[in-house]
This record gives sequence, C-alpha cells and structure tokens, in this order.
Amino acid sequence: MSTIIYPSPVYGPVHSRRLGLSLGINLMPADGKICTFDCLYCECGFNADHRTHTPYPTREVVAAALEKQLIKMHNDGEHPDVLTFAGNGEPTGNPHFPEIIDDTVRLRDQWCPKAKISVLSNSTFSGREKVREALLKVDNNILKLDTVNPDYIKKVDRPTQPTYDVNKIIENLKWFKGHVIIQTMFMKGDGTDNTSDEYVLPWLEAVKDIKPQEVMVYTIDRETPDKKLLKASHEELDRIKDMVIAAGIPCTASY
Repeated sequence: MSTIIYPSPVYGPVHSRRLGLSLGINLMPADGKICTFDCLYCECGFNADHRTHTPYPTREVVAAALEKQLIKMHNDGEHPDVLTFAGNGEPTGNPHFPEIIDDTVRLRDQWCPKAKISVLSNSTFSGREKVREALLKVDNNILKLDTVNPDYIKKVDRPTQPTYDVNKIIENLKWFKGHVIIQTMFMKGDGTDNTSDEYVLPWLEAVKDIKPQEVMVYTIDRETPDKKLLKASHEELDRIKDMVIAAGIPCTASY
C-alpha cells in the first residue's frame, strides 16, 4: 500500500492544483496519522496502519520551524502563495491549534505578507469555540462536506467519533456566515458513487443554506488505500460545478 506520511511540522513547498505554491504545515506527529475521519480515499492511508508513537508538535516547535523556512524562502527570493495547514490528519485536532494560527499570522505578515493562510479541515471540530475563532483569522477556511447522506458518510468518511452528526456539522458551517469554503470529494467505485442527483441535490441544498464564499469540488488525485475507488469524470465534476454556480455560489473543479 502506497501512502504519504508528511514531515512535521513544516514540509514543501509543493505545487497545489488548487492553491498554487504551498508551504505545508503538518500539526500531526511525523511518524503516523491521527484523524477524526478514516476515509477510504485518504492519501495518508488508514488510521490503523499508521499509529503514532510521538506527541503532537508544540506551538514553539511549529513557530520555530515555520520561521526558519520562511526566512530561507525569503532569502532565496521564493515566496509561497499559501501557507497550508494539512498533513497526517485533522489539523484542528492539535491542542495548540488556536495559538499556532496566531503565530502563523504574525510570521506571514513579517516574511510573506502576500501569502494566504489556508486550513484544510474535515469540519469535525468546527463546533469548538476556540477552533472557530482561529478559523475566522485565516484567509481560506476550507471545510469538508462530502455529502449529507449519513450512510455514505459512515461507509466512506468513516468518522471515528460515534457522536458525529452531519446536521450539526452543517449548522457549524453556517455559523461562519460566509467565511468558509466548502470542499467536497466526488468519486465512484467499491459500491460508492456520490455524483448522482440522489446525493448531489440534497448536498446542494445544504450548500445553499451554508452560503459559503466558494465551493471546491474535486476527485481522487493520488493512490488511495481502497484500491477499488475510481475518479469522478470531468463531465461529472463540471455538471456539479455548473449546478453550484447556477445557485449563485463561486465554484472550482479539480480533476
């Protein structure tokens, strides 16, 4: 099984198909994966296959590593388009997440003021007050909503929390009052397919209720731990993108 376990706490920069030249910030341990989802499509593999044996990186460790890399890039004349919180699991699960966001804003303003700060999150902690306050400080608050169908979520996203409730997640996303970008994975295979109207139309109604600043629809780009999964086609993604745009919400598709 080919999976990606990212260095921690800083990696890259890498070229993101959605965000440009991205300097990654991984708030999970470097030796494995910690996530509140266990998605069939996760490029980092299944949770059980990558148990960690080291602690989360601390606020001080993250700030020092980030500043060192930003100074190097500045001196090399290379400036990132975006500082992206992603990596081996759910970034908002790091207990120091709110303080790390404050440090990142300060360092961004000092060394690469034109760069955006992005957080790629599965939304599971979007109801926590301090997490919410931190997400309001970033430029791109990118929160996941793959579907509103509980059975699909249970089969594909596989939340590790038995209390996970997609309706509560939707209410949390509405709380941001537009300062949120919805990110949705569309795919097929192994008995899964969320590209049909059965899934798309209820999802679209939820998106319209959330009123995000943008929607990002995408499909599989790297090898997945479940080998039977298939990419959504260009035509399928374009159809969904056009439906979102017709609803008055900006939308991009990554193939």
